[in-house]
This record gives sequence, C-alpha cells and structure tokens, in this order.
Amino acid sequence: MIKENAKNGALPILFVGAGPGDPELITVKGQKALERADLVIWAGSLVPQAVLKWTGPEAETLNSASMHLQEIVDAMAAAHEAGKRVVRLHTGDPSLYGAIFEQMAALDERNVPYSVIPGVTAAFAAAAALKMEYTLPEITQTLILTRMAGRTPVPEAESLRALAAHQASMAIYLSMGLIHEVAEILTESYGADAPCAVTYRVSQPEEKIFFTSVQELPQKAKTEGIDRLALVIVGPAVAQCLARRKPEHLSRLYDKDFRHGYRK
Repeated sequence: MIKENAKNGALPILFVGAGPGDPELITVKGQKALERADLVIWAGSLVPQAVLKWTGPEAETLNSASMHLQEIVDAMAAAHEAGKRVVRLHTGDPSLYGAIFEQMAALDERNVPYSVIPGVTAAFAAAAALKMEYTLPEITQTLILTRMAGRTPVPEAESLRALAAHQASMAIYLSMGLIHEVAEILTESYGADAPCAVTYRVSQPEEKIFFTSVQELPQKAKTEGIDRLALVIVGPAVAQCLARRKPEHLSRLYDKDFRHGYRK
C-alpha cells in the first residue's frame, strides 16, 4: 500500500515498470497507478504507447525521449508540489537499465517522496515466449543479465568476456549494435556452434524470435533486420530448450523420495 506524505498529504511520485511491452503484462499495481495518475512521464523510446491505455482520460502525458534529466525531475517535482499524482513510467523493470537512481537522488535533494513499483523485464518475457527455463538442475543454476560496453561503459570486472567465462545462462541487453563483438566474445566461452536466441520486441505485435548459432549470429541478425531493441540469450538452457526432450536431471523439489517441510 502506498502511504501518503505526512508533510503535505501528497502521494509520492511512483516509478512504475511498464513490463516488456504487452499492456497486459504490467502489474496490477502499476495499472492502478496509471489509472489514478494526473501526470505520466513515460520513456517513449522504449515503452509502447499501447501501455498508456491504462491512463485516465484527463491524465497529462509527457514523452521523456527528448527530455534531459533536469527537465524530467523539474516536471515531476512541479506536479508533485501542485498536489498531482505523478507516475514515471519506465520500460521493463525500472531497476534494470532504467537510470532511476539519478532521478531518485535528485528528488531526495528536493525532499520529494517517491516509491517504486516493479515490472516484468524482457528477459523473463523472452523465457515465457521461448517456453524455456534459465535454471536447470545440474546444468545451470545462474542467470546473468548484462550488456556490452559501448557508449555507456561497464566495469572491467563485469565485461562480457569476464561474465561469459562462467558459461551460465546469459541474457544480453542493449548490445545489438555491437553484435559482431558479442559473437566473437561468446564464441570464446560457449563455442562457435553453441545455440543462442534473439528476441525482438518480445510480447509486442512486432515480436520476432529466432534461434541461430553464436557463429552465425551477426549474419542472421542482419538478415532479419534486427539491430536494436532485442535480447541475445545464450547458455546451456538454450540448447535444452531447442532439444525439447526429457531432462537428464530432475528437480529435487518434486522428487517423491525427497523430504522437506511440506512433504514427508
């Protein structure tokens, strides 16, 4: 439940995860926040306009695609001071590549309260579309969400090469523009023939999904005309997904001989 600000009775600004694009994949709490909002500032470069179907007829909407940080914070703070309900709508889950910390820090400086409503990130919408499980018993138990270093750098210890060395399940965001470098790095750890999946605008009407090998990834992406707004998914779970056979190792959770607090 969202608590009112004791100082002036105004509700906090809500950072809301819009989900992967399908308007029905926003959380119920996020949907209700949009329905009640007086002002919605939405990341129009990534959030489909279809998600705004949940806003009320009187709500004002601002597309933040062309706005810089100060403009966004000024707009949120001004609306809050005017007693309006404000939603800052981010793609997927706002905690992942959402650049929300800098916005929250700026609001802290102004003593403006805020709360965060999580959302479904594209990696999980992709797994649903692929009908795959990232974590398979005795095969892989780790999922890495990362990106290539580009105009936005990443710490050296978190480079794609360093993370790929783990050979875990991996979902690579924001890296289609560097797909040749991605394929070269993945080849070193997973092998040239390792299968990978590319999911473009997953859950949206323009959704496109294909499997290929790491070696053929750049050419396949070029053939499909995908150079942005897509995830690359790689790791042993992808091979299992393609095989569609009974797994060699089953979960202990549902093993009839495995005892736990709910099953003797």
